Amino acid sequence: MSNSLKLSVPEGLPFIDYEREFDFPAADVFRAHKEPGLIIQWLGPRGMKMEMDHYDFRTGGTYRYIHTGPEGVPYEFRGIFHTVRENEFALQTFEFGGYPDVVSLEYMTFEDLGGGRCRLRGHSVYPSLEARDGMAQSGMEGGMTEGYERLDELLSGAKV
Repeated sequence: MSNSLKLSVPEGLPFIDYEREFDFPAADVFRAHKEPGLIIQWLGPRGMKMEMDHYDFRTGGTYRYIHTGPEGVPYEFRGIFHTVRENEFALQTFEFGGYPDVVSLEYMTFEDLGGGRCRLRGHSVYPSLEARDGMAQSGMEGGMTEGYERLDELLSGAKV
């Protein structure tokens, strides 16, 4: 696939923006973000095992999952879905268990580009520049790139 992740970490501002186009309809990309059985197949970098505690992608729903790397170290993530609009928008909190009390607010839009293509845009707001910088330096870009490559593979090989 030729669609690359565009990640922006603006100087002096506590947020990260990202954008990625997909050669699949917005409804398919949204569904892959919604259904636990699909998300477990693509979210995160290659080589991570994902254990889903719960994942309720709806307004007011919550989630908790754990990624475990080849070295056996677990990484817990959790949050709340504040607003979810089918095939269009999601607003959630995101907290990494390794940094409790540092919660980001994340907006995702699913834009139909026509011709069976879509654009996913995200905006993540952090409580401080230090928290934002920590996330940006954590390998976030590589993990997102690999995850979206895995999502492309899933959507091209499975009916969703």
